[in-house]
Amino acid sequence: MKTLIADSFPKTHLQKLKQLGCEVDYQPTAKAEALPALAASAKILVVRSKQVTGETLQAAPQLALVLRAGAGVNTIDVKTASSRGIFVSNCPGKNSVAVAELVYALLLSMDRRVPENVAALRAGQWNKKEFSKADGIYGKTLGVVGVGSIGREVIHRAHAFGLRVVAWSRSLTAEQAGELGVQWRENVDDIFRESDIVTLHLALKPETRKLVNASRLWLLKPGAILINTSRGEVVDQAALREALEAKRIRACLDVYDPEPAGGTGDFNDPILKLPNFYGTHHIGASTEQAQNAIADEALRVIETFMKTGVVLNCVNLARRTPAKWQLVVRHLDRVGVLAFVMDHIRRAGLNIEEVENVVFDGAQAASCRIQLGGDPPDTLLSSIQEGNQDIIGLELLQIG
Repeated sequence: MKTLIADSFPKTHLQKLKQLGCEVDYQPTAKAEALPALAASAKILVVRSKQVTGETLQAAPQLALVLRAGAGVNTIDVKTASSRGIFVSNCPGKNSVAVAELVYALLLSMDRRVPENVAALRAGQWNKKEFSKADGIYGKTLGVVGVGSIGREVIHRAHAFGLRVVAWSRSLTAEQAGELGVQWRENVDDIFRESDIVTLHLALKPETRKLVNASRLWLLKPGAILINTSRGEVVDQAALREALEAKRIRACLDVYDPEPAGGTGDFNDPILKLPNFYGTHHIGASTEQAQNAIADEALRVIETFMKTGVVLNCVNLARRTPAKWQLVVRHLDRVGVLAFVMDHIRRAGLNIEEVENVVFDGAQAASCRIQLGGDPPDTLLSSIQEGNQDIIGLELLQIG
């Protein structure tokens, strides 16, 4: 099975892919514009941060699976993939610890002004008087926006630092917050009003794009710190720059909107020059531990797909199909039974939305669940039952 790896991948895991039987085409430095040609004959495409456009998907007729070796899939044209029957999968939660560690690296660096300390020493300057000024974070209120796997790792570490934690997430309940040892807030605005530090851990979706806008930034306390290690588009960066220029707040970013697409390149956003801003190069998941964990999960996804056809962590399956009826067929496990049933469904002008056939112990009988996309004629059951002696029983259930 031809597998195109279009971003960096551990050598040990490349070898394991080959041992699984993959024909590996390793192109870690390939540009996104080259993917349509490179993926033309690929069955599986693995990427980290590289853009997978509709053009790439349309140029790859054999492509069955696009695997993001990371969490978010916002760099993949999921809509086009779905329209072409291409599975899109990811490796969620495997970089959680690495990102949480960076959150605290940024927070402590901002509070203690570590970069300026280092820069002064390298310039041959000793300025203990200036750099002794710091707030400290013990007892401060940390607001966690987004309580998925990364947000939870941030919360675990917050307790060790003596931080009081308030949290908001669309799916978080007061009971769940209590189990995490944090205080639940029903409204995200309350997080911004109450917190000394706000850290963002949200997936990029239409409802989270620019969630942190000018009005929410002005809810922050003077001198508060905003940390974003999720996606740059979650923050209105122009509004953030204005808030920083007004010297009301401080910010630590690992992600930007926009940011360079490749591993290297020029980056001259005005926000980078502001003294109350600290930044890193979108490196939240970039530890050896995290990359090995992600590669392990990528191997698990690929191996399962190759051996069973099942796609783990798939993000683009329909939550609900257009099916209106479900036909359950109990039948003898013999050749041609299901072909007979499906031919009758075809003749009735019905589309089959979903099929699952399970075989009972001993492989003598089976039960098939068939979801139908329209209203079946009254004669469908009788024509199927009477036309094949290997059918044990039928049941038609309305589901939509």
